[in-house]
Amino acid sequence: MFKILKYSFFDLMRSSWSYVYFAFYLLLGIVLLFLNNDLSKAVITLMNVIIVLVPLIGTIFGVMYYYNSKEFTELLLAQPLKRSSIFLGQYLGVAISLSMSLILGLGLPFIAYGLFKSNAIWDFSLLLIVGMFLTFIFSALAFNIALSNENRIKGFGYAILMWLFLAIIYDGLFLMSLILFEDYPLDKVSLIGTMLNPIDLSRTLILLKLDISALLGYTGAVFKQFFGTNFGLIISLFALLIWVALPVIRIVLKSKRKDF
Repeated sequence: MFKILKYSFFDLMRSSWSYVYFAFYLLLGIVLLFLNNDLSKAVITLMNVIIVLVPLIGTIFGVMYYYNSKEFTELLLAQPLKRSSIFLGQYLGVAISLSMSLILGLGLPFIAYGLFKSNAIWDFSLLLIVGMFLTFIFSALAFNIALSNENRIKGFGYAILMWLFLAIIYDGLFLMSLILFEDYPLDKVSLIGTMLNPIDLSRTLILLKLDISALLGYTGAVFKQFFGTNFGLIISLFALLIWVALPVIRIVLKSKRKDF
């Protein structure tokens, strides 16, 4: 698996898209620091970009890499190698390369600016951790979709639909359900509903870490009581780990049963 991971990683590192992805975040970090002297405001702006863009890029790269390396994968399958090792190696290569582009692209300008002299280092660290989780989650979901669909057009379509549902549609449906059942106690339902969407969970964690939960109204007060505590933070990170683990487990099971 490690040899395949190494090959996939360096293959993506040589790709021009990885440099474009890195350059985008590098430029974004430089511009935000140049226009803003307040690092907390820069973190909020970055959150709005990362929460939407990182899942989209992870989804597209995951599906695109699977289909583009399909012939090479079939060649590997003819060798005495475990199927799970092949697909896990490719998945980890994609996820790690994208995570490195994100961390280096945002980290370099903030370190050069003097991040370690600011109290915003913890907020910025959480932002990078959340970005890494989202990368691993949506890359795994993308591999699952690609493994389940031989047709490239269907695979890309389902992947974009999945991202669109979790990034936009889910919030609308969740908000409508809260409005319709506002006469009932919805504290626990709100917490569970947030954890069922990694994008919402990541956004909530960052907003509460920045101590601006008042903007969320009554729901923010409920979230603050749970997510604002150390126990809530641990549970939230554990929920994100589950979001990573479940799709990875399905990749292993699907690759063993799939007829190539």
